Amino acid sequence: MTRRNIGFLSTRFAGTDGVSLETAKWAAVLERLGHCCFYFAGQCDRPAERSMIVPEAFYRHPEILALHEIAFNPNGHLQPDSEKRYHRPHCLAYVRPPRLSRRVDELKHYFKEAIYDFLHRFEIDLLIVENALAIPLNLPLGLAVAEVITETGIPTIAHHHDFVWERQRFTLNCVQDYIAAAFPPRAMSIRHVVINTLQASELAWRVGVTARVIPNVMDFDNPPQPPDDYASDVRQSFGMMEGEYLLLQPTRVIQRKGIEHAIELARRLELPAKLVISHASGDEGDTYEHRVREYAALLNVNVRFEAEIVQEHRSRLADGRKVYTLGDVYPHADLVTYPSTIEGFGNAFLEAVYYRRPLLVNNYSIYEVDIKPKGFRVIEFNGFISEATLKLARDVLLNPAKYECWADENYALARRYFSFAVLQQRLEALLADCFGYQV
Repeated sequence: MTRRNIGFLSTRFAGTDGVSLETAKWAAVLERLGHCCFYFAGQCDRPAERSMIVPEAFYRHPEILALHEIAFNPNGHLQPDSEKRYHRPHCLAYVRPPRLSRRVDELKHYFKEAIYDFLHRFEIDLLIVENALAIPLNLPLGLAVAEVITETGIPTIAHHHDFVWERQRFTLNCVQDYIAAAFPPRAMSIRHVVINTLQASELAWRVGVTARVIPNVMDFDNPPQPPDDYASDVRQSFGMMEGEYLLLQPTRVIQRKGIEHAIELARRLELPAKLVISHASGDEGDTYEHRVREYAALLNVNVRFEAEIVQEHRSRLADGRKVYTLGDVYPHADLVTYPSTIEGFGNAFLEAVYYRRPLLVNNYSIYEVDIKPKGFRVIEFNGFISEATLKLARDVLLNPAKYECWADENYALARRYFSFAVLQQRLEALLADCFGYQV
């Protein structure tokens, strides 16, 4: 296939969020095929010589955040205005302040100029938009991208991870016209890609466009290396005592992760155990973290919040403590807890399978439709921790050798359905659809 310059565009390519991680996997496969990847974002940790950083593109940029707060919390930001308004009082929550319209329009044109510069500077042949045309965290950026695609006809893959209708906090807003125009847009040059089959059905029903399903993946053709000396003291760093079981919750502390279920499990196992949460609450505030801490104290469960020493790269803190990667931690977990109520796909599920750890899973919708039918062997529950769930979890912890075959079966299934080879096959088909087969 002819070598192409491929431009990835999003609000952020940095850290361990799902969009950044999956983008890195797509880029690795595309570069393996001989293409060259470039990046446009508000925050970016990719090679500087192949990146263009526009700070306002980051969805947590102060000005973008202020616009977002007005757009999705109109009642909380109504101000007296000298401009005349013609509206009915009962529609006040849906009335957009003129200053919001003006500033969104100004920023849209600013972003358009930057995107045109990016396309010309790196001679981009194909644009891959990562979630910026799906969830309206940066309204002017999404509108700008949609207009550039329409004005240029550049072949585009819109890779959607989360949609506006999947988050209740976007329901009340004064920007429905913006959402209809760009989240997602409809254009002949766009190939839409989603990460699960339910999203594909919803997209067709709500927007009237078809989408290919490309699930999240991991490099199952290259198993992880055994733990080295650096990671040998992970359990000691977490304060684990002799004979205690390490229950690992490898997620952020946000409500849809259902961490109360993991705390309840730890309490009802009647075995010495600590629950280790690897990530902080992140961009969604700390209200739920306070709730988790209170619930753990109420049930007298030892929960350790270890985001400070579990990060993207190994290092040392100022006080000399080691910083581990999540890959350092997984091999030491006796059980991985994944009690999410809502997930776009399930990266933590694949990670637990990759590191061959036993896994507790809530039967969330995407798992039930796209993952469970493949035949994975896990400890499963349906919305609450039942006695059967507890019995199986105890047996797995007390008799790990008995369940080693689960790890082998799960790894083989993941290699078949969620590997880089699967991703490569589907990306090749997408590129052929964009450019035609090269003879």
